Amino acid sequence: MSKRGKRGEKAPLCRKVNTRTHGVNHGSGKRAAYERGTKSGAQTSMHSGQRHGFDYTPLFRFLLSRVGQDWDTVYSEAVSRLDKPEPIFWIVAEHEADRRDLIRYGESSYFSGLFIDAEGKLAVVDPSITPERIQPQCPCCTHSLNGKPVPRKFEKHGLPLVAPL
Repeated sequence: MSKRGKRGEKAPLCRKVNTRTHGVNHGSGKRAAYERGTKSGAQTSMHSGQRHGFDYTPLFRFLLSRVGQDWDTVYSEAVSRLDKPEPIFWIVAEHEADRRDLIRYGESSYFSGLFIDAEGKLAVVDPSITPERIQPQCPCCTHSLNGKPVPRKFEKHGLPLVAPL
């Protein structure tokens, strides 16, 4: 049973997170200080254009759950449930040169990279990467791959992020 938004529609694929806590850096907006009093500064909005506090983890899980399905169908549903389409392409490579095995989101969350195959289906770039192969990069965080915890412990030896097979 999926969560529903307003009026019975499907829930959005992003969520608002608390950004008012102590120590959360939003960028200082220094550019505005240099543009103040200039023509370009006078023509801009009072708002910075920066959008803080959105978590796209639900989008990434949605896309991973649709691996093997028709890309056009998946894309149209994802766009209808998002505020903007750009985050889709943080994890889905549009071109072969853009493919990445892993996408890091935040400090310790990793997601499998996705791409559109020749048949127009959503596919995983490297399906052999599992949580067991991920090497944590610091001792303080709980690392995860596709929402599943990484079972390995941190080692100081500067090992690669993904252990060889």
